[in-house]
Amino acid sequence: MKYYLIAGEASGDMHASLLMQGLLQRDPQADFRLWGSDKMEAVMGIVEVIAKAGRIRRNLAMCKADILAWCPDVVILVDYPGFNLKIARFAHDAGFKVFYYIAPKVWASRERRVEFLKRYVDKLFVIFPFEVEWFRSRGIEPVYEGNPLIDSIETALQAAPSREEFLRANGLEDKPIVALLPGSRLQEIKFLAPRFRELARDPRLSAFQFVIAGAPGLREDVYEKFFGSANQASADKEADASMGIRVVYGQAYSLLRHSAAAAVASGTASLEAAIIGTPQVVCYGMNPLSFKIAISILKVPYVSLANLIANKLIFKELLQDKCTPEAISEEILRLTGNADYRAAMLADYAAVRQAFGTPGAASRIASVMYDSVRR
Repeated sequence: MKYYLIAGEASGDMHASLLMQGLLQRDPQADFRLWGSDKMEAVMGIVEVIAKAGRIRRNLAMCKADILAWCPDVVILVDYPGFNLKIARFAHDAGFKVFYYIAPKVWASRERRVEFLKRYVDKLFVIFPFEVEWFRSRGIEPVYEGNPLIDSIETALQAAPSREEFLRANGLEDKPIVALLPGSRLQEIKFLAPRFRELARDPRLSAFQFVIAGAPGLREDVYEKFFGSANQASADKEADASMGIRVVYGQAYSLLRHSAAAAVASGTASLEAAIIGTPQVVCYGMNPLSFKIAISILKVPYVSLANLIANKLIFKELLQDKCTPEAISEEILRLTGNADYRAAMLADYAAVRQAFGTPGAASRIASVMYDSVRR
């Protein structure tokens, strides 16, 4: 059968990849066509997306034409609602079966989209346990088979290097690491960069080395622009301390595994840190107008998925004006120096992992999709 998958960001690409492996197990003759994040820019926020509307319209037109030309058995939309909801309506009206994998977070805001999902999506696949009852109470029977992050993390960590190997391969010192994950969008990095630079200047944190997990698709010069060159700092003993922040690529899980603590932009990375077991503080901000609008429409008590799943504040969320270098430094010191605080967080992490059930979610989801298309 022919499967047309659309994923707009790195995390969506990852989930789509795992799903494809599961579909191939059930359907060895599967034929895939992909629309991934390398073909479109991530939407950067409520204000910023308006300026990019022309580009988005062009991408939509190209994608629609491509679907019509290829004529798949099913269109599988993976997250990225700003783009994929428009494709859902088009594909449904054109007569294609439509599956939505990783449901839009309508429980957080824009609940009116539920009626849209009812009308234009044939089957909705969710990856968080609390979503089942939420959608069911609103007239949609979702499919939940666990969270595929468990599979991707376990697979990656099985092949991960030891701490010594990781340090040696990346030219790092034999001292505790604080992982910095400033997000994959330029807006996020622009907001967090000056705050993260201050961490490296804080004398209270001089016992730590700071390492950034480079986002897929972002060039090295992006990080050099915001954080400077670590190589330059190594050669110049008088260089600003913040210039010594290293960047590693394609090693986010290993970095989190070998870090004493992490400062993380809210998103998938925060949930990944919880699953891996890295004590963290969430740091996030954006264009002030975008933030004011977002807060006004947000319907959940927390912005981080692990906190939502646990229905409690497992770790701090430092948002917008509260996201100061001083606040981040103080929380890192607490995460690394307060044994009871750290142990309580790790215990709550274990409960979050348990809520996701057993490994193999992507394979189970693929089986449901395959059976549904065949019928």
